[in-house]
This record gives sequence, C-alpha cells and structure tokens, in this order.
Amino acid sequence: MNKKIKATKSMLFLILAVLFFSYSRGQLTATAQVRTRTEYRNGVGTLKTTGNDAAVFTSQRSRLTFNYKTSRVILQTSLQDVRVWGQDASTISNADGSKLGLHEAWAEIILANKKDTSFKKPSVDYFAVKLGRQELVYDDVRLLGNLDWLQQARRHDAVVFKMLNKGWQVDAGFAFNQNTDAFNYNGTYYTAANISASVKDSKGFLVATPSGLIPLMNSSGVSSKTGNPSFVNAPSTNGMNQNYKALQYVYSAKTFKNTKLSFLLLADQFGKYTLDSVLTSTANGNGYVYGRKFNQKGVNSRFTTGFLLNSPLNKNKTLALTAGAYYQGGKDKDGVSLSAYTSTLAAAFTKNKFTYTIGWDYVSGNDAFSTSTTNHRFDPLYGTPHKFWGYMDYFYVGTGSPAGGLSNPFFKIKYGSSNKRFTAGLDYHYFALAKDMKDVNGAAIEKYLGSEFDLVTNYSLNKITTVELGICTMAASKSMEYAKGITPGTADLTGLWSYVMISIKPEFLFKQ
Repeated sequence: MNKKIKATKSMLFLILAVLFFSYSRGQLTATAQVRTRTEYRNGVGTLKTTGNDAAVFTSQRSRLTFNYKTSRVILQTSLQDVRVWGQDASTISNADGSKLGLHEAWAEIILANKKDTSFKKPSVDYFAVKLGRQELVYDDVRLLGNLDWLQQARRHDAVVFKMLNKGWQVDAGFAFNQNTDAFNYNGTYYTAANISASVKDSKGFLVATPSGLIPLMNSSGVSSKTGNPSFVNAPSTNGMNQNYKALQYVYSAKTFKNTKLSFLLLADQFGKYTLDSVLTSTANGNGYVYGRKFNQKGVNSRFTTGFLLNSPLNKNKTLALTAGAYYQGGKDKDGVSLSAYTSTLAAAFTKNKFTYTIGWDYVSGNDAFSTSTTNHRFDPLYGTPHKFWGYMDYFYVGTGSPAGGLSNPFFKIKYGSSNKRFTAGLDYHYFALAKDMKDVNGAAIEKYLGSEFDLVTNYSLNKITTVELGICTMAASKSMEYAKGITPGTADLTGLWSYVMISIKPEFLFKQ
C-alpha cells in the first residue's frame, strides 16, 4: 500500500481514538462538510485571450472537523480533501497517492479563565496558548484570514498567546518555517512549500520544477531570466508562491459598547536568494528553468501596522462606519526598500430588509514616471481579497496585481428575508490605477481599468444545507491588458463568470 495512504489512515485512526477516548471527560463536537462548486469561467482572474473557449468544471471540498473541549484544553483537528471532479481516474492506483490533507491540528491550553470557578482568582479574564496548525482570522479578514472561499482555504503552523481582559483582546503569534528535519540538512534556508510541481521551461515544455528553486515566468507562463516585472512576485495573498520564513504579530482590540477599534503590528521575513538556472532536456533540444534559489544567509524583513474601526453612527444601529489604514515598510521579498500603504472607508445604511454600502479602498503602487528606487506596492498579506476587490479575483490573488496599485470606489446593496433563509446582494466596483503605468510607447495609459458587477444569492434549504448562486461580469478597458501583463490587443475585454455552490454541513454534539 502506498506510504502516504498508510500514513493518512494511521493519522485518522489516532485522531478518532484520542477524541473518543476523551469523550467521557469533556465535550466532543464533530462537524462534516461537503461543498461542491460548479463554475463557468470566461475571463475570471484575468482577461481571456481572444479565440479561447470558456471553461466549465466542478470542484469539491470534503472536510471532517473534531473539536474536544474541557475546562483546561481545547483540541481541534480538521481533515480536508480538495479536488476537481474527474481529476482522478474512476479507479486510482497506489501510485496516484493520497490527496487527503491536514487542514487544522491545534490545541489551546487554557491557563486562566474567570468564568470557570476551578481557576483560583486569575488576574485576567482569559489567557491561553494555542499551538499547532491553525487558521488566523482577525477583523474583516483584510490582512489575516482563513480565505474560506478558496476550496483549499488557508492555515498557518504557529503558536498564539491569547488574552481577554475588561473588553480588551490581545493576541501575540509566532511562526517559523523549515523544509525538513533530516539529520543531514544544515542551516535554516527555506524554499516555499507551495510551489507548483511542474513549470514550462524556456522552450515552453512542461517539466518538473527543480528542487529548491522558485521559477521566474513571463506573462505566457514560460520560464525566462527576467520574468514579467508587472506580474512576477507581485503583491498577492499568501506571498504569491513565496511563503514566509518566519512571522510574528501582535493584535490588540478594544470594544467600547458597540464600537470596536483594533490595531495590528505584523513582521514577516523571507529568505534571501540568488538567481540561478537549471538545464532541462526535451525532445526538441535543451531548455532552461530560470528562478530564485534560496541558499543565502539572512532574511529580508518587512513590517505592516495599522488600525481598523467599526462603529455605529446612531442609536438604532442603522448607520455604521468602517475606516482603516495600514502602512508597510522595511524590505520586500526581494530586499528592496519598501514604503506602501492601504486605506478603506465605508458607510452602511440599513432600512427594512435592505443594506446599502458605499465605500472606497485604496492600495498604493509604483509610479512608472518616478525615479524612486523604493517599492510602493502594498501587499495585502494573508487576507481574503475575494471579499473586497471583486468576486472575479482580478486583483491581489494568484493572478497578480497592477504595478500601479488600485483605486476602488464601490457600492453594494444587500437584501435579507425576514426568516433569514434567503439573501441577495449586488456589488459594483469601479477599478482604476492608483499610480501611472506606461504603454508600449512609454506614454501613460488611462487609469480606468474596468467595472465589475457581482450578483450573489444564498438560500438555506434546511439547517445544514445552503445553495449559493453567483453571476459576475467584468467590463474592462484596454488599460486592463497592461495592468495584467497581457500583450495589448490580444484579449477579450468582457469577462463573465457564474457558479453554483452547494454546502452541506452537519454538526454532531456529544456531551458528558
């Protein structure tokens, strides 16, 4: 039997044995989820090349989560399988391996809790240490979130110290990544573990990604010496194929009645690299894979800090304000001096069953006509861009982001039925560059990039089953080709995306 399958079965058996043995001493909750999403893609994430056909597929997340809770320890383990329907043959062989993964496995050790009388006069309301593989979710998930929309979602291997006291919340988290624990592995050089297993070499042939190398690619996805400067290593959620070497953060929040003010100070470090190439053999001659080899001492360190305010503006809470700003400095992943920022401002008004939201998000970028050697492109860290900058994911996800940054005024309408079983929302985004970019002749392009309309409805069939339907369209300008690193005149400027997502999530409670 394949070793990965054996390990997965052993891990699952161990988890079940530990949790059910503990049943007599605490509370055990088991949650299952089967979530399928069928998508029609015709210009999602980036403009579709003229003449190419649309894509249709179904992806599925299958997740099983166990949560065990006592007065002293909280333990959670989440097993997850993500795949596209038809990705595997109907009968797979042992050589295909296992795609079952561990999404979460953490324990929270409770050291103080005023709500539990078994603790003798604790000095704070609550204090605990949470360690292991876990989701980091704070505020509106703008900078730290679980990216739940993505079927794979996001998690971190970290230790977090958590404190609650008199309306204050203070969390301090730490992470340190390494590739292996092998005895013959020396030093702390780290190559991101989320690199694609294959890459196109300089001749366009698909080859295995060389070990220890993060490939450089041009806009066509072919390995090149320089790559596409507007896309390669662009600010993007989860480090754009370059996971951090280490991370530290302090999050603090204070609640005043219905107002919440929070602060974040986060530092993350990335390994230093040299430019390298690996020779590949193909049927039509030798090609090369160019990339970054992480074999240098030291790290490039950056920091991000800022605040977020959420507050009602009247007594009946029908008018609410959200305002936030974050600054980013230090060195970027390439060791270039960094000075960037982002801001958000939004007001929401609720009347009857409708909520109207108007706002503006700004993400700084580089001015193509500036002689500054400082990088001004803000990186939204490890958040959920899908929630803020259009459901079609044109910006700050794995599809890259404009070198000139992003200016995004938006307007949203949301309806919720009185029985809360049905909701519908219509969002409008006006996308423009924050700073100038150049065309092929060196002149400034128009800053307006395009408009996106997102219509999303949700309906609860029952307590455990929801159905979500989305229809979204992008009407782009010619400037979008430059912003996405596409050869001018080769793409359709109208994009369409629709999907149906069904989520079934039962929960079972066992309490002694």
